[in-house]
Amino acid sequence: MAEHLTKEKFIERIFDYENETEWKYKGERPVFIDFYADWCGPCKMIAPVVEELSKEYEGLIDIYKVDTEDQQELASIFGIRSIPSLLFIPLSGQPQMMTGAVPKDGLIQIFEDVFKIKK
Repeated sequence: MAEHLTKEKFIERIFDYENETEWKYKGERPVFIDFYADWCGPCKMIAPVVEELSKEYEGLIDIYKVDTEDQQELASIFGIRSIPSLLFIPLSGQPQMMTGAVPKDGLIQIFEDVFKIKK
């Protein structure tokens, strides 16, 4: 199941934006983060896909969800203006952001292209 990410977990596991100025990913696996809100229709459409992918890619990709209503600071750090917003963090290189409800096959393609992970 996709884990809900808080500011504290983000700082601990992904990037300490409070003390670092240059991007340096802390994790051992690529990360996919779904920024969503409970009231968002497209977010509800993509939610089951995110859960499926979290099971299918368990141990290969860390998959998180960020409730933009609850974690407003995290949402503002990434300039989230529309949801769903999807953040892809490869092991090396810069994170990439995409907005909108991307279908499952599109997300799998991104995992292959950005993360270099094929199942």
